[in-house]
Amino acid sequence: MSNGSSAGRRRVAGIARRCWPIVLAALALAGCGTSRPAQVHGYELVSAQTFPFYRIYWVGPNFGGLPLSAVDGLSGYISSVGDSVYYGNCVQSKGIFGGGSCRLPLQVTTVVYHRHSNQPLGPQRNILVRGVPAVVYDGGRSIELYSGHVAIDVFSDTFEHALRGSQQLYPVNAPGSNRGSLPLPVYCPGVWGPVGLEEARVLANLPNHVCQKALKEVEFQESIKRSGSTSP
Repeated sequence: MSNGSSAGRRRVAGIARRCWPIVLAALALAGCGTSRPAQVHGYELVSAQTFPFYRIYWVGPNFGGLPLSAVDGLSGYISSVGDSVYYGNCVQSKGIFGGGSCRLPLQVTTVVYHRHSNQPLGPQRNILVRGVPAVVYDGGRSIELYSGHVAIDVFSDTFEHALRGSQQLYPVNAPGSNRGSLPLPVYCPGVWGPVGLEEARVLANLPNHVCQKALKEVEFQESIKRSGSTSP
């Protein structure tokens, strides 16, 4: 389960984050389609397997017996929203961000991370999944993992599906495995709320001490604001 200057979190998602409670409420009220699409064509899967910009993640050709039902690949790529793979009996457009008509058993969206605070996600809890920081939100139905230069959003219909999907992730367009730890993020995730000892240890030991540097930058900006407010 990202904000920032290039489009404002998931760039389209900068708006989505601010409107998150409304979006989630709308999705909760939406019904799910009953049609079951065929498995994706080979050329569609190739478009994901040859995606050139960064690693995009999936859980393989099926999830819990449900086939991969759609992929974005390069032709469906929106840089501000990311690239998605979809499993299940209906296909929504970019999941939570696209106003889809149903909750899929699993959708995995990978997007380049832009720093933001997770506070607008509402009730949430910070955990580790596959050795990397992650946040559970949307009543447990969504999990955002932080890895490499990307955020991996796992959208689902239940916490069990979201967690299982998160634990089975591996790249569709690069070598990788669904076992072991994912690559640590090279940025400091904008986690919000309580952080456990294990999560804190991982955050404190990210490459190049990025979280310590981010904290110092925040403190520096706050000191400038304070000095400005006290100037005559």
